[in-house]
Amino acid sequence: MDKVKSNLKDEVHIGNEVFVPLITEEEIQKRVAELGKQISEEYKSKLPIFIGILNGSFIFLSDLIKNVDINCEIDFFKLSSYGDAKISSGNVKMLKELNADINDRHLIIVEDIVDSGLSIKYIEDLLKDFTPASMKVASLLVKPDSHKYKVKIDYIGFEIPSKFVIGYGLDYAQKYRNLRSIYVLSE
Repeated sequence: MDKVKSNLKDEVHIGNEVFVPLITEEEIQKRVAELGKQISEEYKSKLPIFIGILNGSFIFLSDLIKNVDINCEIDFFKLSSYGDAKISSGNVKMLKELNADINDRHLIIVEDIVDSGLSIKYIEDLLKDFTPASMKVASLLVKPDSHKYKVKIDYIGFEIPSKFVIGYGLDYAQKYRNLRSIYVLSE
């Protein structure tokens, strides 16, 4: 079993791979607070429902709603397109559907990372059978150079290069989500 060595002074070693710090916990928290304030201002007279995309978004969503000072609701989709790989399979599977009625609701889809845009496109296609009042997308990380589908991300935490990252909800074979900062695979 691989041991996690993590703080910003160290690297994270997973087998023969080395991950180095990319975004610190402090930078993440500052940006999440800014996004929370922006969303609060834009939705001050509305009751949005935040829809987290499991598993990766749960930490970002948790911190985001702590920084939102309006009434809101939460629900989750669970999708899979990676399995235990570092690269998306190109196929999205629905593992958990929504419990909430989203018709005539203001939706904020919350992702940990948008790279190809496949998951967002999949969700947009799913929601065509409903009539939400509005839909916006918030993503902690966006890899603009990796987009294969034209998707609009309304709230972006950070744009990053097209490299594999872990930490703050992002995993490697379901592990390392608990790292407080975001680490990138070293070349």
